[in-house]
Amino acid sequence: MINQSWTRYSIVFAGFLLAFLAGVAYAWGPMVVPLVERFDWTMTEAAMPFTIFFLVFALVMVPAGRMQDTIGPKKTCLLGAVFIALGFGGAALVGHFPYPWWLFLTYGFTGGIGAGTIYACVAPPVRKWFPDSPAFAISCAVMGVGLAGTFVAPVKARYLIPVYGVEGTLVLIAGIGFAMCLLAAWIIKNPAEGVLQTGTAAPTRKRKVMPAPDASPREVLLKPIFWVMWLAFGVVIAGGMLCAALITPFGRLVIGLSATEAATAVAIFSGFNGFGRPIAGFLSDKFGTVRVMAVSFAVQAVTLFLFNVIAVSAVTLYMAAALVGWGLAVVLATFPALTAAAFGTKHLGVNYGLVFTGLAFGAFMPAAGAAIYDATGSFTPAFLIAGGLATVGVVLCLLLNHKFKLA
Repeated sequence: MINQSWTRYSIVFAGFLLAFLAGVAYAWGPMVVPLVERFDWTMTEAAMPFTIFFLVFALVMVPAGRMQDTIGPKKTCLLGAVFIALGFGGAALVGHFPYPWWLFLTYGFTGGIGAGTIYACVAPPVRKWFPDSPAFAISCAVMGVGLAGTFVAPVKARYLIPVYGVEGTLVLIAGIGFAMCLLAAWIIKNPAEGVLQTGTAAPTRKRKVMPAPDASPREVLLKPIFWVMWLAFGVVIAGGMLCAALITPFGRLVIGLSATEAATAVAIFSGFNGFGRPIAGFLSDKFGTVRVMAVSFAVQAVTLFLFNVIAVSAVTLYMAAALVGWGLAVVLATFPALTAAAFGTKHLGVNYGLVFTGLAFGAFMPAAGAAIYDATGSFTPAFLIAGGLATVGVVLCLLLNHKFKLA
């Protein structure tokens, strides 16, 4: 039993490593200004590698999830490690190829493939090892994404880029990321067939959450419940990212905060997005995933609708950022377990990958928020739109609960 428990918690650790690496790639913001200053690019050109990365990351989760289901997480993770090394290592050659398209191809496209491939290996094996507390276990693993954004972005901005430059920082990310992938691939594996699905080898202090009968990806796409889940996933993330992109400029331009004070709001947002995930998973296992989602999204909607009224000082801005970060933590922490509850675990990699494509909604939100502000001269319309998206998420959660009987 001791060995069994150690094994399954080591799977969570491996998933955390992979999620953390995906989160490191998310932290592109500190690269933008150095690229603009060094190569005389526009802000749009310097930010576009992240947009491409985000889109490719979301879309590649489907084929990567199928691969994970077919050949297992270990081999899939190793393939992702190769793409990580090629993508980020290739991006480090931007000094020799000082053109935006080079980063589009390397960091954005190739790196996005690598990140999507390794992230597809996080939730399915963890879910199979934890039939008794799936949401909590998965949320502990995916916490790595949020924590990477919280800790890595400041380190890149204050230390890595000033000391090593853009190229040196990308080399470090490529080398350390490749090593992390190899370590995770060495650890991660699926349980033996039937060992934990029956619950016989799992600790019994918590109730076992039984998944639904296994549904193939083709069957999933024909089910109305999938489209409700996909839309709920996409709209809540889109609203959260729209708000996240505006928090710093709102703090600077409306409240009059310093650059450091405004950036702290984003760090708090990221911290609640990261550290909030295990709490969201624990509450979901205890009270039901959809119930926790509905309440959290309702709080997020109210916060966004009243953002201009609530956020009038540094302290209240930080509180509002925390509440929105919590809403994002809930959706990203609980949807893998919800996917298993709706469609089973046999094809969880590709089925969750299909749900995860809703993340692509969020890829355009930073640009959309900036465009809305440029057109109106106010942050209010964007926050109202974000609140409306969160409200749609609440309605869809109620639909999942009452029509499709997901708790």
